[in-house]
Amino acid sequence: MSDHDDDHHHGHSHGHPHAHSHQHAFQPHGVKREDTHGARTMEALSRVSQHKQTEETARSLEFGLEAAGSVVDRNISCFSRGHQPAFAGINTFMKAPYCEDIRQIGKYEAAFVGAPFDSATTYRPGTRFGPQAVRRISALYDGYWFDGGVDIYEELDLCDAGDIFVIPGNIEKTFDQVTKAVSHIYTSGVFPIICGGDHSLGFPNVRGIAPHIDGNVGIIHIDRHIDIQEKDMDERMHTTPWFWTTHEGSAVSHRDHSHMHDVGLPNCHPKNLVQIGIGGWYGNRPGTAVARRRGTSVMTMHDVEKHGPRKAAEIALEMAWEGCKAVYLSFDIDSIDPGFAPGTGSPEPGGLLPREAFEMIRTIAQEGLCGMEVVEVSPPYDVNDNTAQLATRVILDVLGTLIANDKLGHRAKATSKP
Repeated sequence: MSDHDDDHHHGHSHGHPHAHSHQHAFQPHGVKREDTHGARTMEALSRVSQHKQTEETARSLEFGLEAAGSVVDRNISCFSRGHQPAFAGINTFMKAPYCEDIRQIGKYEAAFVGAPFDSATTYRPGTRFGPQAVRRISALYDGYWFDGGVDIYEELDLCDAGDIFVIPGNIEKTFDQVTKAVSHIYTSGVFPIICGGDHSLGFPNVRGIAPHIDGNVGIIHIDRHIDIQEKDMDERMHTTPWFWTTHEGSAVSHRDHSHMHDVGLPNCHPKNLVQIGIGGWYGNRPGTAVARRRGTSVMTMHDVEKHGPRKAAEIALEMAWEGCKAVYLSFDIDSIDPGFAPGTGSPEPGGLLPREAFEMIRTIAQEGLCGMEVVEVSPPYDVNDNTAQLATRVILDVLGTLIANDKLGHRAKATSKP
């Protein structure tokens, strides 16, 4: 046997680059395991009860029958009646209870409601299928948010209110339907999560909330397009919602609005409309003059790059909350770069990265919201449900942040004291 074979036989290593006989001398970093964000979130989650999980298991076994004898886990039912498998079942948003009797909506703390309207699009239609797509991909998530230390199922009474009956051939009747629906949810003491549909819905959505707030309402609008022109192709299209939502004081339009119900909500002032991510080469020409005249607060992607997403969101909060009792969040999915969110009607490259978007909305939601919308998800142009999934994440990150900051839900009831 050769010396080499002998060395190999006795397990000796001759300076192999991946074999080390000494410990690395790392510089002390001063961070203990218990000080990491992960350790803190695990501690927070450990205090959340699993009461609803237990209830769901019992309900699934009662309604779905016990599993076949060969199945070892006896918490599994024969017919799927709960959250698992994620690819099975009849989807509501996050597989939350379906509030079929809308008169009972007040039993819940938050409600997902679809507004499947896309007759006000100016380029690519398809957002009428947005709510269905968001519901479908939302089944992937189990409500357990490690990043924020939140368990939505245990800490929030969430329901799916179904879809508003929109009128595809009539924008104005659809607006009236949407306003009535959102108003019913909000005045029932329920946080409205409105899923579009195109962005024309911004106006009737806010119109369903603002009249019930005793004070001014700020709006944080995250989008690549300014969406504040008066009309587009002679109608109130998805490029116009904030013209009709914000109040211009004594200014009078010279166009015929005899069939319109109102021109500006009296407690939605332009200075409290903060528009983030605006830019690109499409859709901003007519609205820019209106925004400048009214004095809205416009932050482009250059502002986001200059300040960073957190600071940009803090600037937006200061502007939106000035003199206001509440703030509404309008999130257009096309604010996220189409490389990540291709399924939208008017894609504009150069938008937010998903991580930037999440940091911004979490910062915004920390202060509380009166309602939110996610619009312009167009499944016919999506790939792998990526866009619908991002829309779902926007909703969930907002809800999780509201819960974590005691702005929504019942965290104290669902958690034990440390």
